[in-house]
Amino acid sequence: MMEIRDIYFTHANASEPVLKGMNLEAYSGSLTAILGPNGCGKTTLFKCIAGLWEPDRGDIIFGGKNITGYSHDKRAKIIAVVPQEHEPPFPYSVFDAVLMGRTAHVGIFSAPSKKDLLKAEEAINDVGIGHLVDRPYTKISGGERQLTLVARAMAQDAPVMLFDEPTSHLDFRNQLMVLGKINKIIKNRQITAIMTIHDPNLAMLFADCVVMVSEGSVISQGNAFEVINEENIKKIYDVDILLVSVNGTKMVMPKLKA
Repeated sequence: MMEIRDIYFTHANASEPVLKGMNLEAYSGSLTAILGPNGCGKTTLFKCIAGLWEPDRGDIIFGGKNITGYSHDKRAKIIAVVPQEHEPPFPYSVFDAVLMGRTAHVGIFSAPSKKDLLKAEEAINDVGIGHLVDRPYTKISGGERQLTLVARAMAQDAPVMLFDEPTSHLDFRNQLMVLGKINKIIKNRQITAIMTIHDPNLAMLFADCVVMVSEGSVISQGNAFEVINEENIKKIYDVDILLVSVNGTKMVMPKLKA
């Protein structure tokens, strides 16, 4: 389990904190989705968890240990990050891009070992992009590039994965394809996964738990179908919705004014 306890964060020269006592829990083998409007603190929270920014106070607990003060190298063996998008400076092959996920396990003057190569191959096969291994990473589709980033994070062999809006630049088909792959990998590998996402319908389709955030604080957390409701959506997005049943599952629809 990963637990975020009472995290506060304030930008330099800012008068108000961005994160105001953030608390959440995420469990192995499950996908926890964070929903909230732009500017509510989702990306800031991810940067604090990943160790890129240091919180003012609060604790990040994994496996019963406080990892808040861990070095980048030590934290990289626990947490892998899949960004929204990534533009490499050189046209690396897909295989080389995935192999970079092994950086935390390779010595500064060492070459990747046979184990590192096997971990990269395993991640590529699990994600299903074996046919792309020799293709330039810069010459593949958006969905394929996002799956390459997922494979790179998997090759890192970390028990925790952070997905920062992984479908924000993808079309509808690729959104479903990428999230379906992510969900399957999380279950098979028993990964503790936290994902920021904007679409409440995608959260209900793929997330086990949803955390709703507004102005740097958690306003609701729990089962996706219980947390995503008319009251909470109105509270964080100021939008009126209807929850309708489609093939036995709930979906969010905007309430159109007459």
